[in-house]
Amino acid sequence: MDRRKFFRRGLSELFKPLAKAIAPLERAANHIGQLENLTSPPSRPSSSQQQHTQPEHTHTPQRYPLNIWLRPPGAIAEKEFIGTCSRGGECVKACPAQCIMIDPSDSQGNGVPYIQADLAACTVCDGLYCMHACPSGALVPASITEIDMGTAVWKEDSCIRASGRDCRICVDKCPIGETAIKVVDTTIEVNPHGCVGCGMCQQYCPTQPKSIFVIAKAAKQRA
Repeated sequence: MDRRKFFRRGLSELFKPLAKAIAPLERAANHIGQLENLTSPPSRPSSSQQQHTQPEHTHTPQRYPLNIWLRPPGAIAEKEFIGTCSRGGECVKACPAQCIMIDPSDSQGNGVPYIQADLAACTVCDGLYCMHACPSGALVPASITEIDMGTAVWKEDSCIRASGRDCRICVDKCPIGETAIKVVDTTIEVNPHGCVGCGMCQQYCPTQPKSIFVIAKAAKQRA
């Protein structure tokens, strides 16, 4: 045996006991490392990574609240109205403006009389015929000043007046007059105590979405 092989074999025999002693320590260290990975919280991504992984915010178009329908003038509270109405359509037949509708499928207006102001608003007719035609008490006869279908809300940012034009269609079409709505300097001012919520201003507003719309009485009751 040459001298190199002799010394390699000798060193191998010399370090065998040391290798056997180190092996258990290596296994223990690996096991501890695995436990740390399981119990430690995940590392937070850097700011540059977050910029790529965070979802982009999408712009939601502005909507006006039509989730609760306008009810005919003289309607009692929403829950009682739905339970009391006979659904016979007498108010629909009596309405000279033909603005009151009933959807038998219940998909519109919860199956009871409703008004969709974008299509046909209540004109607050002189006879208030729908109230007197109701046989069930769901519509209670009241004077014009006592009617509360809702309250109109004006959105200045989308109104034609914001561009400098003198639009006053909503004021001119209101059947109540300046008691409910008027022009004040460059703005439209709605008097919540005078507005009956008929929706005439909403129907004739020329912008889309509407720059003036009625928040139904039922929505106000929930707020």
